Amino acid sequence: MLLGMTSLRERKRERTRRKIIDAAADLFERHGYEGTTIADIADAAEIGTRTFFSYFASKEELLFPESSARVAAAVAAIEARGPEDRPTDLLLRALQEVNEANTEMAGSMARLRMRLIQSVPAVRGRALQEQLDAQLEIARHLQAAFPDELDAVQAAAMVGAFIGAVTGALHVLLAEPDALADPRRLQRRMREATKKALRPFLEE
Repeated sequence: MLLGMTSLRERKRERTRRKIIDAAADLFERHGYEGTTIADIADAAEIGTRTFFSYFASKEELLFPESSARVAAAVAAIEARGPEDRPTDLLLRALQEVNEANTEMAGSMARLRMRLIQSVPAVRGRALQEQLDAQLEIARHLQAAFPDELDAVQAAAMVGAFIGAVTGALHVLLAEPDALADPRRLQRRMREATKKALRPFLEE
């Protein structure tokens, strides 16, 4: 019974979290990022501002709802490595698994996020912080998993190339007029571009 109650509580929390994100995305599209307040978002999501802050610390944070999940996927792939796996195999596998789980990286929120990164300094700063935090965390785990093959500098370079490739590909892909018509195709093109960018590491 307790497990069921916990699960129900978690599902309710996830629904509220998603409601906040969707409300914010709609308001950002209609009124602009600067023209939308946290109070506006809370009102649209039918919650109080105190409830908003129990989910997100700021407007910037809610634009990156899956960042921690993507880092967790990369760390999980590293920890579940097999004896024949190479470092780049694990990074690409994590990307594949994230894409199979959902299309967030290729959806309307991703396009909105990319547009705001280019036009709103606060969002750009948050994006850079998220990217740096992810790079450092993943690189730390990767280097620990392959201590005889990678030092800390090499692991950081490899993960930096990986995250940079994903980000660079998405910036271009999401700017295409029909970007959201087929999220799975967009994901496939992004993975192909990322794999090509990592080819020097794959060929070592």
